[in-house]
Amino acid sequence: MHGLRCAAFCAILLYPSLSLSSNVFRCENGKGQVTFAQHGCPGAQTQQLQHAYNPTPGSGKPVPLAKTRKTKRSAKQESDHAVVVVGVQQDGCGNRLSSSERRTAIIRQKISSGMSRADVESSLGKPDRITQHNGQARYLYRDKKGNSRQVSFDEAGCVKGKAKR
Repeated sequence: MHGLRCAAFCAILLYPSLSLSSNVFRCENGKGQVTFAQHGCPGAQTQQLQHAYNPTPGSGKPVPLAKTRKTKRSAKQESDHAVVVVGVQQDGCGNRLSSSERRTAIIRQKISSGMSRADVESSLGKPDRITQHNGQARYLYRDKKGNSRQVSFDEAGCVKGKAKR
């Protein structure tokens, strides 16, 4: 009988517990990197015993991940305000072209009034010849077929009109 009680007591002690928590080791190396291990840390790392509580899903009260806050403004108040542009970047040529018009013209190798010298060079490349007269520049381009193209700039370095062929 005594042997039976001893065997039952040993079985209870050796039976894995169904508790929801366990202990792990918190390991930190010299660079501050933290890892967790069940069986201790390597010798070069600092070691602390950490209690971990891992409830099974559905047991107990749910824990929210984040709390939402009420906003002070309502959606109606935000829609009543118009967008105000405080400043617009000036391109030096009076912003005659929008950025999408400028980009399309450069891709299609078209020259439009209001483009800068840099825009023209992005579109057509470096000119074959540059002439200056009274502060105004002209770029001359020639293709392999012998055709020429001339682009005139004003004093500010902006295209004055359409390119002449």
